[in-house]
Amino acid sequence: MTVKIYVPRDAAAIALGAEKVAKAMADEIAARGLDATIVRNGSRGMHWLEPLVEVETAEGRIAYGPVKARDVASLLDAGLVDGGAHPLCLGKAEEIPFFKRQTRLTFARCGITDPLSLEDYRAHGGLRGLEKAVSMQPAAIVAEVTESGLRGRGGAGFPTGIKWKTVLEARGKQKYIVCNADEGDSGTFADRMIMEGDPFVLIEGMAIAGIATGATKGYVYTRSEYPHAIAAMTEAIEIARAAGVLGASVLGSTHAFDMEVRTGAGAYVCGEETSLLNSLEGKRGLVRAKPPLPAHKGLFDCPTVINNVISLASVPVILDEGAAYYRDFGMGRSRGTIPIQIAGNVKHGGLFEIGFGLTLGEIVDEIAGGTASGRPVKAVQVGGPLGAYFPRALFDTPFDYEAFAAKDGLIGHAGIVVFDDTADMLKQARFAMEFCAVESCGKCTPCRIGSTRGVEVADKIRAGIEPEKNRELLADLCNTMKFGSLCALGGFTPYPVMSAMTHFPEDFEPAPAVEAAE
Repeated sequence: MTVKIYVPRDAAAIALGAEKVAKAMADEIAARGLDATIVRNGSRGMHWLEPLVEVETAEGRIAYGPVKARDVASLLDAGLVDGGAHPLCLGKAEEIPFFKRQTRLTFARCGITDPLSLEDYRAHGGLRGLEKAVSMQPAAIVAEVTESGLRGRGGAGFPTGIKWKTVLEARGKQKYIVCNADEGDSGTFADRMIMEGDPFVLIEGMAIAGIATGATKGYVYTRSEYPHAIAAMTEAIEIARAAGVLGASVLGSTHAFDMEVRTGAGAYVCGEETSLLNSLEGKRGLVRAKPPLPAHKGLFDCPTVINNVISLASVPVILDEGAAYYRDFGMGRSRGTIPIQIAGNVKHGGLFEIGFGLTLGEIVDEIAGGTASGRPVKAVQVGGPLGAYFPRALFDTPFDYEAFAAKDGLIGHAGIVVFDDTADMLKQARFAMEFCAVESCGKCTPCRIGSTRGVEVADKIRAGIEPEKNRELLADLCNTMKFGSLCALGGFTPYPVMSAMTHFPEDFEPAPAVEAAE
């Protein structure tokens, strides 16, 4: 019986040498005449163990990691094909504590299946949601998604079902499903992991969305910095189309839905839905004023659903298992699971999917294992470059949209970046303003001018020029940007700035003058 050896093709694993490991493995298998085949799977999300090599045995999949190309020969010498003992052996992959503690719904197949095998996808529960959807009335599908409590996982947290209902009821000769895969937040990689590790789940989710709203065309809008994701999605779409999952008759039904990948140049502001639409239409990525909403007049002025990758990839399990099943996870108005992306100065960085409700302290101290440097945690930024900095005093905050909002924070795309006690929070606040200045589309004055003035004011505080006056000016500037900006780029930039000023005031004091030696 041919033994399957799994070597990830995920970009994170490739960055850590997975291609060299796969080549070395293939060469050794051929040289030794072993009856084994290499499967290029996605990542399970334990990035500190990548490249994570797994072998399928009668007892389950045994993991080894992190593996380098030079380790391959010794692994095979130790009986890798039989799950043999080796210093890099981690035991059963599902029993690794970081993985075992998770509740994987959206990422149930990621790292387990061959991403480009539709047969493998079906064997692990794929397409069951779509099979149900083609036999349901559109309104019934929308009702199921609404009842599940699914909210936009891209950051805004808007109820997905309400958006779908609006598009279903909107009039238009053509309707579109647009997947916002322009994952630009620092410390986020969930969208990329899905597109590279389980692209069919996104295809299935978009097809269900199309049937539910009457849309027959879909676009995945992503950034040019994601070449591996673009390649995987493009190939998966071709496979799905050839198998009748996409096209004029979805799974042999009367519903038509097709889709394609479109690549942007990587402007951060194109993560904002109306700017994304302009870019998709071949225009400059400028934010549009609302109303009209994209649900009424979106892509090419047609009714359009715009959802994040994780929102759409969560739909198949909702249709398959039912709204009540999905809603049973989470807390408050935050239902289902959330893929938390752990990055920065941590021992255990990676993707951790679980129901809403874990405290920030549990995530940082228990799951992430504290800092990689071994120094105390000073701050955690949640929600990308526009997210607030939380000090340890706020680590009891549960991971929940409303709980974070109550503490002047936001979950955003659920990326968390950890900083130890060497971090300079004035420098971080200045970076937020500089980031906004660089990435602003320039359409509105508070964002375009405010961010540039913000950098100047932060520099004056650093230089000790009227520090108290300039701290007040920076706070006033943040207030103007928060309430006067056209979109969230300018509107949310004050979150990291104000949280840094509020929780770490000592970093905004002038540096003590060094007395000259006598």
